[in-house]
Formats: sequence, C-alpha cells, structure tokens
Amino acid sequence: MRDDDKPMNRRRFFREGLAELLKPLQKAARPLEQLAHQLGKLEDPPAAQEQPAPQIRKPQNTVSYSAYAGGLAAAFDAGGEHSLRPPGARDEQDFRNICSRCGNCVHACPVHAIQLDHSAARGAGVPFIDADASACVMCDGTPCMTHCPSSAILTVPRDEIDMGTAVWHEHQCVRTLQGEDCTMCVDHCPVGPSALELQGNTIVVKEDGCTGCGYCQQNCPTTPKSITITPKSKRDAVPAD
Repeated sequence: MRDDDKPMNRRRFFREGLAELLKPLQKAARPLEQLAHQLGKLEDPPAAQEQPAPQIRKPQNTVSYSAYAGGLAAAFDAGGEHSLRPPGARDEQDFRNICSRCGNCVHACPVHAIQLDHSAARGAGVPFIDADASACVMCDGTPCMTHCPSSAILTVPRDEIDMGTAVWHEHQCVRTLQGEDCTMCVDHCPVGPSALELQGNTIVVKEDGCTGCGYCQQNCPTTPKSITITPKSKRDAVPAD
C-alpha cells in the first residue's frame, strides 16, 4: 500500500465506524418520527370537503288564505257536512270565509258548548256545536258574540238567533213507542212554549220561535235521539235540480 493511500483509508475507516455506531440511534429514532408525523396529522385541520348545495323544495300547492277558504266553501257546496254553528253565526259560506279560527268564542262560552274541528268537512277549524255533547243554553250576554274579532259571529238580539230548527221524530219517541209521558225536550227548552210545546200527545216545534240551540236534543233520553236539530245551512239549502 502506498503511503498516500493511508489517509484515505483512515477516513473511510472512521466514516464506516461512525455509521455503525449511529445505526442503533437511527432505529430508535424511526418510531419517534412516526409518532411526530401522527401528532402532526391531529393538529392539522382536516381538508374541507366541498359539500353539494342543499336543494330547497318549493311547496307545490302554495295558495293564499282567501283561495284556501274559497276551496273549503266549494267543498261545502259540493256536499260537505252541515254543522250547527254558534248563535249569531253568519250564513255558512260567509262564516267559513270570514272566521279567523282564533278560538275566542270557544274560550268565552261558559258551558263549553262551542268546539273547533279541523276537518275539511266542518270548515277546517271553524267553530261548531255538538248538541249531543253540550248544547247552547242561550246564556245571558252571549259572550261568544262579543268576543268574535272577525265579525264571523254577529251580535244579534236573543229573539233573532237562528242556528237551525228542531225536528221531532215521532217514531223514535218513547211517547209513541212505550206510551211514556216524557216531556224532557219541552221542559228543558230555554226559549219555552214559543219554540217547543206539547199539544195532546204531540211535540210541536214552532219554527218561528225555535233558535236551534240543541238543548232539547241534548236532554232527549232516547238513542237515537227523538228530537234533533237541523242546522241552518242544511235547512236553507236549495235542493239540486
């Protein structure tokens, strides 16, 4: 070996020796590098993914309230259910169109006779009376009239109230079937003989005096009822040609 090669060999010797010494340190450092890499991923916020814009579906049947009420009126004209309305209520179609469905008359009624029914047949929330459950008692002051904010229920004198007319069903009455001397309907009529009267063995309804309050129907003891109220809208309906 030449003398000029000795420095080169010494440098290679030390370099290779140093590399051997550092190998354990490199192996030990790899897990630390991997851990640092994972921690870096946790600290970095995730890349924002582009989300598709939400699709807003427009209602397919958006109508004004007036058109909605007009549709209900048309449904009524086509054969909707006739309901007993509160005292002072306007004619059926006007009542359905004008009523705001606020429920003030319901809360004002002292005997809880007025109810709300959201079915389309009864006007989708307009007030009605179920005479079988709780009839109108023709109370003093008629607060349902004074609490109506929309004028769907008008303030009218007691003797001008017209909700409908009572109809006596003789074939169902215990007076006819069993010969009983029942006068429940006559005895409980809040108007009195000017609306309902017993003549002989017959219950006579005086249409000019009957207000259609339904109190006779509520107090009738038979099932089905021997006296019922025909609501004004049904009574006054014009028969189809």
